[in-house]
Amino acid sequence: MHFILRVPEEFVLEFNVEIHGWVPTKGGHFDLADRMFHSVREAWLSASKHNMADVKELIPEFFYLPEFLLNSNNFDLGAKQNGTKLGDVILPPWAKGDPREFIRVHREALECDYVSAHLHEWIDLIFGYKQQGPPAVEAVNVFHHLFYEGQVDIYNINDPLKETATIGFINNFGQIPKQLFKKPHPPKRVRSKVNGDLAAVPPNSNNDKIFFHHLDNLRPSLAPVKELKEPVGQIVCTDKGILAVEQNKVLVPPTWSKTFAWGYADLSCRLANYESDKALVVYECLSEWGQILCAICPNPKLVITGGTSTAICVWETGSSKEKAKSLTLKQALLGHTDAVTCLTASSSYRIVVSGSRDRTCIIWDLNKLSFVTQLRGHRAPVSALCINELTGDIVSCAGTYIHMWSINGSPISSANTFTGRSQQILCCCVSEMNEWDTQNVVVTGHSDGVVRFWRMEFLQVPETPAPKPTEPDVPDCCADEKIEGGESHNGDDDSSESEGEEPAAPRNPSTGGGSGSQPGSAVHRPRGPSSRAGASWSMDSGSDDSRRWSDTLSIDEKDGFVFVNYSEGQTKGPQPQPAHPGQGCLPQPLHPPAAEPRTYNQLKAGYRWERQLVFRSKLTMHTAFDRKDNAHPAEITSLSISKDHSKILVGDGRGRVFSWSVSDQPGRSAADHWVKDEVVDSCSGCTVRFSLTERRHHCRNCGQLFCQRCSRFQSEIKRLKISSPVRVCQNCYYNLQHERSVDDGCKN
Repeated sequence: MHFILRVPEEFVLEFNVEIHGWVPTKGGHFDLADRMFHSVREAWLSASKHNMADVKELIPEFFYLPEFLLNSNNFDLGAKQNGTKLGDVILPPWAKGDPREFIRVHREALECDYVSAHLHEWIDLIFGYKQQGPPAVEAVNVFHHLFYEGQVDIYNINDPLKETATIGFINNFGQIPKQLFKKPHPPKRVRSKVNGDLAAVPPNSNNDKIFFHHLDNLRPSLAPVKELKEPVGQIVCTDKGILAVEQNKVLVPPTWSKTFAWGYADLSCRLANYESDKALVVYECLSEWGQILCAICPNPKLVITGGTSTAICVWETGSSKEKAKSLTLKQALLGHTDAVTCLTASSSYRIVVSGSRDRTCIIWDLNKLSFVTQLRGHRAPVSALCINELTGDIVSCAGTYIHMWSINGSPISSANTFTGRSQQILCCCVSEMNEWDTQNVVVTGHSDGVVRFWRMEFLQVPETPAPKPTEPDVPDCCADEKIEGGESHNGDDDSSESEGEEPAAPRNPSTGGGSGSQPGSAVHRPRGPSSRAGASWSMDSGSDDSRRWSDTLSIDEKDGFVFVNYSEGQTKGPQPQPAHPGQGCLPQPLHPPAAEPRTYNQLKAGYRWERQLVFRSKLTMHTAFDRKDNAHPAEITSLSISKDHSKILVGDGRGRVFSWSVSDQPGRSAADHWVKDEVVDSCSGCTVRFSLTERRHHCRNCGQLFCQRCSRFQSEIKRLKISSPVRVCQNCYYNLQHERSVDDGCKN
């Protein structure tokens, strides 16, 4: 039995971007409460068990639109006969009470290789040869004769009552689409097959070169891939190479051959050639709007500026060569009360987001050039912005805080990156590959020269408001395996990194010294009740309350980050089941295999799930001020990610651009935590001086330099995904062996 949810055509989904709500109507009125979609569990049981006449299928919104599961407008949807008042749709336990997670898991299942391999079977049922005739009968894929195209001519029905009844019948239950194929549809070509089974490239494998799957194995370029005369302001990765410009300049798409520059003493702006930096046009009309502090070029015809006038000016260039020499003010967007400090735009969602010294951001409609909504709650002037082109999520940075918002302006999560020293966030970017991948990261560049990576994860936090209703764990309901985001393990406060403040490897609770620790994030306690899971704001990470949230969390004394350790062997999402040949639908992720145990994390009593930004790793080589082996440290001023996500580009205040990519041989090439050779002249173990005969050897685990005798040990390093023995120091060798013995004991 497979669960499908079909919404009849008279049920209109009216979606408003500003108020992110949905209104199911039947003839302009709400349907009876007992007939409305209220609970995933109840809909599943009705379609699969209790009511065999209840035919449903999943509409596309189940795979991309979490807002349709929320009654954000607080409509009075009525109450069921048992007294249950309708509101937000009640989700399965594995969704952790979060519609975004519910949609993400559905999308992950839809995009898996199994669905791709069986997609042609669904096409055969809906559009292909199994839609009609004997194959349809064999596939149990037949419907009422009025549902089929050409079976009834409503214009030749003479009886008005019969005509009205027929039209109403078709409107209520829909029609079978036009048959497009008379022969079986060929299967989609999947990546590879081994012995007839699907063999996709798993994350973290040696063939996987996506940088955010290997945050502990990123290899820096030994020299800058680009050098400018001033601090880097923008980096663009193209098919031809890496382009970079200084601050107060932006590249003009789509050819990126021109730059728009501002910040001159006469308040003029200039359009220049990227290669020669020769000015092509000088614009003086912008001086009436005060000093420009930021600008973007969403497309070759538009230039958007912001500055001390508090207005966001949208300028349009002419189409002809003569008109191209002048800028025409298309619209001045007013809303901020202080200088505009940063701008970003999304070509996919056609929005512009502005940040200001007034500690707010504003979302503007790029098509209508009008106000959409305001993002409040920043604790300092907004310094950096970026938009995820896949999901529309907005990241804003102010001081040491990161804030993440939905495209509708709803807060998703926030985190304080403060580490006990001055380190403001100056730039940010997000990975945009496979929005259902839980390993996607938010990247922040700081004034202390450190690049930090953050992931969105679920943690269990004490229930401040009244518990939100969740569905019980029912065996015949739809749930499946999930990541245990709330569990963690205690560990000591030793770090294997030489100079870094956030260790970057998982600790075992039984290890003595520990060869590292898996970093988490600063956990924050909500300031007040939250009406949505994961939409609460946060306090400082150093509060005593946050330390008491869970006795399984360990806090690094130096920085206040919480280190979260995940248990081995957990799956990341439900495994979709094959579609029955008689069902005209895609394989759905809502019914787990009978033999598969459900291991999603159980929510403890008095706790709720909260989506949080969790610290995962960092880059310090070349730029971090705290590393003594960095000869020329500098603040991080620009970040960019290559299109294939194999590289991350880091620009600094000295005009250098460094490239980081996944190491081909983990443990055998330079890594971020390695101490540079030139700054150490003696062994860290026995202090013997290095010479032509006494070579330097890096411990692959802690990164320190040792002589041949002190680094003669070899071991695998599980946290760095190094599966073959590599050179380590004596202390790390004993710690790694102890970790291994503890892991083997736990498995046994």
